[in-house]
Amino acid sequence: MAGSSKMAIYGALAANTAIAISKFIAAFFTGSSSMLSEGIHSLVDTGNGALLLLGIKRSKKPADDKHPYGYGNEIYFWSFVVAVLIFSLGGGIALYEGIEHLLHPPANKTMDNVIWNYVVLGLAIIFEGAALRIALKEFNATRGNKSFLEDLRDSKDTSTAAIVIEDTAALLGLLIALVCVGLGQATGIAEFDAIGSILIGILLIGVSLFFAIECKDLLVGEGLMKKDVQKITAVLEAEENVNTHKRPLSLYFGPNEVLVNLDVNFKDELTSDEIEETVDRIELKIKEAIPTVNRIFIEAETIKRKKNTSI
Repeated sequence: MAGSSKMAIYGALAANTAIAISKFIAAFFTGSSSMLSEGIHSLVDTGNGALLLLGIKRSKKPADDKHPYGYGNEIYFWSFVVAVLIFSLGGGIALYEGIEHLLHPPANKTMDNVIWNYVVLGLAIIFEGAALRIALKEFNATRGNKSFLEDLRDSKDTSTAAIVIEDTAALLGLLIALVCVGLGQATGIAEFDAIGSILIGILLIGVSLFFAIECKDLLVGEGLMKKDVQKITAVLEAEENVNTHKRPLSLYFGPNEVLVNLDVNFKDELTSDEIEETVDRIELKIKEAIPTVNRIFIEAETIKRKKNTSI
């Protein structure tokens, strides 16, 4: 999945860098508030892509004494930073820029050289569409049967999800800017340009809050989804050497790194070797059912002997 995430990020980086430069040039020649907000948006997206690459790289660091379970959660931390940057730099500045131009319109209320806006917006839509297509291809490779929004919300690969969210927001922002620039030119009402900037700001703030909430859940210790917990429960209930068990506990340490803790009561007559064989069988079946599970700790207890054995 890391390789897939990087492919989507590289595509977004290339598109956003070129688009940001083009938007700033258009904003300089036309004085468009919407175009300036879109330029800031693309610049922030470019920086966010670099941060996600950093997060992926750091999440691959091997475990050490200080971090015995590895650094997989690094990707969630940097994804959360991306959400904050979208909120503050992308949404905040765009909202401020739009409100400022709405309350204090420039002396020259008509934009000059509007053709720059249409050319840049048209090219940007093409480039953003291509970047989004790459991101969706990588994201859809691991999708289930749920709706797109549900899969996006439940995804644990926050780097790929971030690119899908950013590129979608970017495409919507471009359409907003295109409509508002067009309305401003057609009606002569320059305030449409400021309104476009405000709408782009609101869009980015909404997107950042959605993404921040998803990252927060993983940072504070999100476990497997209900359907996966049920798979583990089914494995335990199907094992003839297991009497009873408590609810499985799990924790994500990265998109493809999950810890599972099990508290299991085995049959009294089992020998140590038989318990060990049963544990190996349970671990194998769980990993086959849920490939992202790579660490399983089982607390084994025989009821009559009242003896606990961590395996």
